[in-house]
Amino acid sequence: MDELKQQIKECIISSLELEDVTPENIVDSEPLFGTGLGLDSIDALELGVALKKRFKVKFNAESADAKQHFASVDALAKYIAENQEKSE
Repeated sequence: MDELKQQIKECIISSLELEDVTPENIVDSEPLFGTGLGLDSIDALELGVALKKRFKVKFNAESADAKQHFASVDALAKYIAENQEKSE
């Protein structure tokens, strides 16, 4: 799971072009939006597309759970791990 979290952090940084952020700067349990990393709704769309391409998982933007999946690196890792297993 640690390797997956590292890959998610790298994907966040590269897809959103966060030049002054390193994977070490992103705390697994901190919020990605608002007070944590400070991402916004446009970032969410870009990140969703990047994660879909990289990890071959789908996100349903209209799902009530969508916000929970993007809450933190921990939440994303859990969602990706669970949904990659289903597709394999």
